[in-house]
Amino acid sequence: MRILVLGRTGYLGRHVVAHLRGLPDTHLPEAGRSSTGAGADLRVDLAADSPDRLAKTLAEAAPDAVINCAGATGGDAVTLAEVNARGPAALCAALRQAAPRARLVHLGSAAEYGPGEPGTKVTETAATRPLGPYGATKLAGTAAVTASGLDAVVLRVGNPVGPGAPPTGLPGRVAALLREAGAATATGTGTGTMLRLGDLSAYRDFVDVRDVARAAVLAVTATGPLPAVLNIGGGEAVRVRDLVQMLARRAGFGGRIEEDTGAAGGSARSAAVSWQCSDITAAGEALGWRPSYTLEESLAALWAHGGAGTGDTDAPGRDATGTEGDHAP
Repeated sequence: MRILVLGRTGYLGRHVVAHLRGLPDTHLPEAGRSSTGAGADLRVDLAADSPDRLAKTLAEAAPDAVINCAGATGGDAVTLAEVNARGPAALCAALRQAAPRARLVHLGSAAEYGPGEPGTKVTETAATRPLGPYGATKLAGTAAVTASGLDAVVLRVGNPVGPGAPPTGLPGRVAALLREAGAATATGTGTGTMLRLGDLSAYRDFVDVRDVARAAVLAVTATGPLPAVLNIGGGEAVRVRDLVQMLARRAGFGGRIEEDTGAAGGSARSAAVSWQCSDITAAGEALGWRPSYTLEESLAALWAHGGAGTGDTDAPGRDATGTEGDHAP
């Protein structure tokens, strides 16, 4: 089976590729924004390539399936639209030309739902009311995929956490700050007794990045048609403050954690979206998937991995982590 992974150097993409490499009789053509970088055989830039150019590349790759992990979590509205909305639309148009029978697994975002109702888990049929350009552009990408007529499924991912979490997300950023605080204390260059973060009162649905990768692999190898959209999350709402405290305990941090909505990392979106939690029943029914890692295990792996990762090494600021503002609650 030939499986083309787009965004393979990003946070989720790297884990998806690692899981796919464990499958027998699977070939993974390498594609990147530069055919000369990162060992990529094929040049693919969803934000800029025309559908015709993409179709030629896809014809060369001859994939049985495509997993699209490419996306932008930051940048201005134009960048977000180019990568998150225009990119999936161009990809679908190219697939219809070059590989109409290939299965497409596209990584969407729980941010497409927008504000949740406290105590309620959202199903795939819930209304989508995204706040801000990120959620809106991710929703546009989902619309392009679900209306494409292809054998396609969108995985709406919650808040990824685990080994290699990038500093653009809260867990990765907090891990980096905790390491800096520990180093400052050890060397005597700082007290290391206070960590200043933004508002941590919001609830989010955290899911291990390895579980997300496993869901993508199950989706790409499943026989028969799949639902158009499947939620992939932890299935539980966790107060962000609790996650930070869990990570601080893991780091052995004995100082004070101060919340300041005006501090770096504060997010106006967190005040507007105080609750997010996904119902993951459908993913269990369609894929036989459920999370296999607890949040404690995810944070332990994040800390053991050496702190925050680097995000998408192929395109700075582009990495389908599937979250909006969840990087900066």
